[in-house]
Amino acid sequence: MLKHLLDPQSVAVIGGSDDIGKPGGRLLSNILERGYKGRVMVVNPKSDTVQGVPASKNIAAMQEIPDLAYLAIPARFVRTTLEELCTKGVKAAVILSAGFGELNEEGKAEERRFKEIADANDMLLLGPNCLGVMSTEVAGKFAGILPLMSLEGIDFLSGSGATIDYLAEQATKRGLPFNSFMTVGNSAQTEVTDLLDLFDKAYDEKSSTVKILYMETINDPKKLIASAKSLAAKGCHVAGIKAGATEAGNRAAASHTGALVSSDTAVQAMFDKAGIIRVQSRIELIDIACIMRLAKDKLDGKRVCIVTDAGGPGVLLADELNRQEIEAPVLKTKTQKRLEEALMPSSSVVNPIDCLPARTAQHFADIFQILSEEEADSIDYIMVVLGDSGLSDISAIYDVIIKAMNTLPMPIFPSFCTAVTSVNALKAFTKAGKSYFEDEVAMGKALGRVVNRPRIADSAANPKDYDLDRLKKIMNGKSNILDADTVAEVLTAAGINLPGQQSITSRETLHDLTEKFPFPWVMKVEGPLHKTDVGGVKLSIGDLTEAQAAYDALMNIPDAVGVLIQQMIQGTEVIIGIKREEPFGSLTAFGLGGIYAEAMKDIQFRLAPLAPEEALDMINSIAAAPIIKGVRGEQGMDLDILSDQIVRVSRLAADFPQIVEMDINPLKGFGANIYAVDARIICE
Repeated sequence: MLKHLLDPQSVAVIGGSDDIGKPGGRLLSNILERGYKGRVMVVNPKSDTVQGVPASKNIAAMQEIPDLAYLAIPARFVRTTLEELCTKGVKAAVILSAGFGELNEEGKAEERRFKEIADANDMLLLGPNCLGVMSTEVAGKFAGILPLMSLEGIDFLSGSGATIDYLAEQATKRGLPFNSFMTVGNSAQTEVTDLLDLFDKAYDEKSSTVKILYMETINDPKKLIASAKSLAAKGCHVAGIKAGATEAGNRAAASHTGALVSSDTAVQAMFDKAGIIRVQSRIELIDIACIMRLAKDKLDGKRVCIVTDAGGPGVLLADELNRQEIEAPVLKTKTQKRLEEALMPSSSVVNPIDCLPARTAQHFADIFQILSEEEADSIDYIMVVLGDSGLSDISAIYDVIIKAMNTLPMPIFPSFCTAVTSVNALKAFTKAGKSYFEDEVAMGKALGRVVNRPRIADSAANPKDYDLDRLKKIMNGKSNILDADTVAEVLTAAGINLPGQQSITSRETLHDLTEKFPFPWVMKVEGPLHKTDVGGVKLSIGDLTEAQAAYDALMNIPDAVGVLIQQMIQGTEVIIGIKREEPFGSLTAFGLGGIYAEAMKDIQFRLAPLAPEEALDMINSIAAAPIIKGVRGEQGMDLDILSDQIVRVSRLAADFPQIVEMDINPLKGFGANIYAVDARIICE
């Protein structure tokens, strides 16, 4: 199917015209002028030839079945034409025509009919309201820029025609080529996620290793995650934009975890799970793509040598690299000595290397040679920040950089800061197949995003003592807010540690519990969701008299149905939770807990289920991580035990989608003695 779109042996333009001011005319002109080598057919009932191409009066009259058909006709004729193409046996079509779902509900209904027709005939359908498809073989696009195409370029899959054009303008200016360039329009049948799946299935040694996405709707997050993870395993890297907030975040939440989920939380968790680098703007997407393409699959370095002809930009870049936790290490003594001999007096040779505005092409050639000979084992990347001082030939310096980019063992990322004075030299640089940055800080940030990209982890098998069969029996038929005894059963079956505890509904039971649980106790009201808000938690209960008084007070709280008695646990407090967010699945939450959970919002979310390394990453990603690990001599939590508890909660989320919200708040303790002190589970 992908070959039909990107490398068709024949194409048909339904509605082709001699008027290049019309979509069908411009599309046909672009296909012909860009040197398409396959067979071109045109359907136009009013002409025998269109732009020198013989035209058929109707689809039935076409002499052969095209691999790909473009529809550039009035909206009212699209459905009938699509049916005729299916009857003819066409297996891929792109509807350029607008006037459907973007207008009204009637248009959306018509799009659903397009999908039914295409699905019934095994046709791949893009559009309607689609800008088209470009590849190295065919320029099937009717408006806007025809960007630089190359077999060494990137793939761009977009849900917006305007976005793809605006990005292509900037990318072409900076020398970033495309291997393919696809828009899905209103996505009657095929959205960006479906295209990514096709690219994954067709991936081979000739495929582009960089793909960028622009998405406004994601109807099948699981397919997106599966495709991106599969591509990553094959050596392909993905970055993308998701525009538009979800509506789910506007719902009122009953749990702390639910209240902490924003409209964008699930989207970010989906990107993280898929290993996709998420950005917010077109320029960021270009920056990321440039890094991934120029890095030549060396994406995990942490050591950079900065080469510049001006002190300030070098400092700005060094600062940004530091923020990205990327090092600019001091160069070896021998390296510094050789650089001092090669460069002008007063040049800095420590790192950054500042070769001063009077630098020459030979200076840069010497720098690259010395770095490749002396620092190949201690430098992962070279970042060049360069302007046109007018004191030497900038084109000659660019030529040296091009040669070094082709030959040095470490990737080179250039930032050229004088776009006006260097305009001709920049055109020659990009014509040589190289891309560049326009800002050194953006370049450093992009490298950080790539190096620190989300890591893909395969979910492990169920943890030890996670009793799925018992959990299924406990959860069978459960709905609404689960009572404390059921919650305790669920947590115990999942292998989540509980302190000594018991629910009671009789004051007389307190005396018997003094033998079972040593004081001090915590006593909590059962019934109200947010116990602290109603004065429903009594701490440090030291004897039976205090326990009886606390029981009376708690049972007088409105909606109280009982009292939970627990051993009092000392230690750090964290929160682990679940929030179901369709269509993404269930989110697992982890962060600073206790009464400050919602106020501090120091929390991370991941899509369930989690692997142990994902749970550890959640722990290390929150601001309170040093507290959890222990500070100023205070004992911290055992991170292996803590991550294990997070994994177990994530398994509950994945195995029981009937759980819509869940809190363990707090999970509390020191070292390996970590307990779920308070928990609630809310089911459908």
